[in-house]
Order: sequence, then C-alpha cells, then structure tokens
Amino acid sequence: MSRIAYVNGKYLPQRDAMVNVEDRGYQFADGIYEVIYLHDGRMIDVDLHLDRLERSLRELRLPAPMGRAALVYVLAETARRNRVSNGIVYIQITRGVSRRDHAFPADPVSPAFIVTARRTPPYPRDPAAWAASAITQPDQRWARCDIKTVGLTANVLAKQAAREKGAAEAFLIRDGMVTEGASTTVWIVDAEGRLRTRHLDHSVLPGCTRRALVAELRAEGIAFEERGVSEEELRSAREAFITSATSFVRPIIRLDGAPVGDGTVGAVTRRLFEIFARHVTGGLRNAA
Repeated sequence: MSRIAYVNGKYLPQRDAMVNVEDRGYQFADGIYEVIYLHDGRMIDVDLHLDRLERSLRELRLPAPMGRAALVYVLAETARRNRVSNGIVYIQITRGVSRRDHAFPADPVSPAFIVTARRTPPYPRDPAAWAASAITQPDQRWARCDIKTVGLTANVLAKQAAREKGAAEAFLIRDGMVTEGASTTVWIVDAEGRLRTRHLDHSVLPGCTRRALVAELRAEGIAFEERGVSEEELRSAREAFITSATSFVRPIIRLDGAPVGDGTVGAVTRRLFEIFARHVTGGLRNAA
C-alpha cells in the first residue's frame, strides 16, 4: 500500500506529494514542525505538542492553517489512511509559496501544510536493551532553539557525527554548559544523586516529553532540579538519559567512549523509564 500524505487540503499518495520550488520552507527553512508519537492509535501528549506548535507559529508570525479541532482530525485521518496505530505523525507548516525574497511576502499567501505518518518499532520494554551511547559536540545552532523550526543543519551535522561514532545522540555544549541533545532533552543524576535537567530559555527546545515527565515526577513526589549542567558535571554524573517523543526515556550508559557511572542503567533512570512507559501505555496524568 502506498503511503498517504496530507498536502494543502488533499490526501495524496506520497509519491505524488510535491511542494513548489519557491516554497519558503524549501528556500529559507521558513517553517516549523512537530512529531507526535502514536501508541495503539492514541496520539501521546497531543495537546502539549499542539500547544508548542501554536507557540512556534506565533514566534515566526506564521498563520495557523486551520483550527485545532480540524488539525486533530487531519492527524488522525492521515494515521488511519496509512494504517499506523504505532508510530509517528509528522506535521510541517511553512510560510508558503512566494517570489524568493528574504522578507515576508508583501501580499498574503496561504501557509503550506503537510502531514505524514509512518510506523516505528514497538515501544521499548527493557531499559537495558534500550540503552545507548552519546558523544559531545559544540553547540553551533542559532540563538532561538526554543522555536521548533525546520532549520536543522547544525542538528543534522551533530547527529551525523554521533552516528559515525556508533552513538545514538550528540550532547551539545555551549560555553562549557550542556544545552540539549541534537534532537532530545538531556537529563542527569549528578555526582550528589540529584536528578537534573537544564532550565528552559531560548537555548533549548521546551520538550513535550520533558514536560510530561516533569508532571509525572511531581505526581510521584520525585525531587528534581531545572538548572544548568556543566560539561564537568555531565562527565561525573552517576546516570544520564534523554527524552523526546521517540526516545521516550532512553538511558545513556556511555559518553565519548567512557562509561556513565558504572556503565549500566541506574536505579533512577530505570524507575523513570517504567513511569513513562505507564504514561504512554495507560494511566495517563495531565501534564501541568
């Protein structure tokens, strides 16, 4: 069966789905995106993702292509047409098609809007089997990483560097401090046993999985800190893990070839893996 894409109001075989060569997303990366995980046909943390999408649109002064209820319908229908019950739904919105000029088009244009869906491997059950390694890389991205734009060249280069070294992720370092992963939020259990992740500002994306996990931590009464992590603290951490819509809670047991802690999945990470698995597969709480 051919995969189906939603493109500007039409459901099309993906092989026939096209964008204009003067689409500003193609010309300038003038657009935003979201990725939502599907589990048993249910979109996980969909409201958090759509809240962030709406924020990204506002920050780039992009009009929404439709209201939220209609958007949710299109997401669900795209997944249904692709027979995806476990996988991801991808959303991309650009400023649309206009004569190439850096400034916004003088005349109003309709935003270009695409949705695709695809299957992914089953949700991980064993944190040890899900564990991975990471490398460190300089953070060379722009100054507004809090907006989920399609301008991802620096992220691509960092992720490729990780892949070439057999790692799953690159931890980005700026001015001696950890910002985030190339496509994830970074967490550590520091040398004193404190669970930590970096505070939110323009240097990092406000992760939806991070936000959902924070709500679970508060509900469970698990202490954590949102403050900067230095590269030195990262290297001396007892545990490390990453979160994202497709990483969930993923243990990182090696960093730049050296073990994190004792090189195995730690007790805190293991517990949070189990808590987030419950969040995805049942017993969801509302994120605060």
